[in-house]
Amino acid sequence: MNVMLPTILLSARKLIKVLLLTIGSIFSVMIILSFTSLPFWAQYYLGISSEPLKENPEVIVVMGGGGMPSPDGLINCYYGAKAAQKYPNARIIVALPGDTTNFESSIKKMGYELILRGVDSIRIVYENQGTNTRWEALNIKKRFFPNTTPSLLIVSSPSHIYRTVRTFRKVGFKQVASLASFEQANEESLFFDAEELGGLSQIPDVGNHLSLRYKIWTRMHLQINVIREYFAIAYYWMMGWI
Repeated sequence: MNVMLPTILLSARKLIKVLLLTIGSIFSVMIILSFTSLPFWAQYYLGISSEPLKENPEVIVVMGGGGMPSPDGLINCYYGAKAAQKYPNARIIVALPGDTTNFESSIKKMGYELILRGVDSIRIVYENQGTNTRWEALNIKKRFFPNTTPSLLIVSSPSHIYRTVRTFRKVGFKQVASLASFEQANEESLFFDAEELGGLSQIPDVGNHLSLRYKIWTRMHLQINVIREYFAIAYYWMMGWI
């Protein structure tokens, strides 16, 4: 046993070294990519990967994202309300797990957000049982349209569009389009001059490279979202769900 211990320790050290080198290499590549526009385009093409409908959608499905309040939930409601205004005859389905009898639940708050943005409450129904995209698509088909296949417009985050559209098509919906909830980042020109608020004694100097500074972190975040989504797409493909 004592003879094997050094060998085991040496193997463990080699494994840790390989692991650290791998993590360091991946992180270095992500840092380099953060100085380019590739992360944006990777997310962009996931968000525009569906074909437009030939007619107005009969149903608008607003995906819950991270719930409410959250950036994904709020921006999905914003785009969902815009779509509801454009297509006034479309039914609205909010898809998010939660308790519809609890007025403080995330799914009810999404409904309230849509109502605050001008959507009539009688147009809104809820799919609150599914805990993943596949389950939500199956429930919407079974609960609301067991014998019909209406045209759908899916509102979701850009990286989620590719998988969501194909998941809904797989469960039986033939006409499925999407509206990706792209964020609109602040332009560098919108940042105010610190001197207007009393000078640097009140507002610290953040330098003259605001655009570069904020874009690096934004692109890093985009990479994480895209990589995570590609793993999800691969899993759905292996399971035959898309």
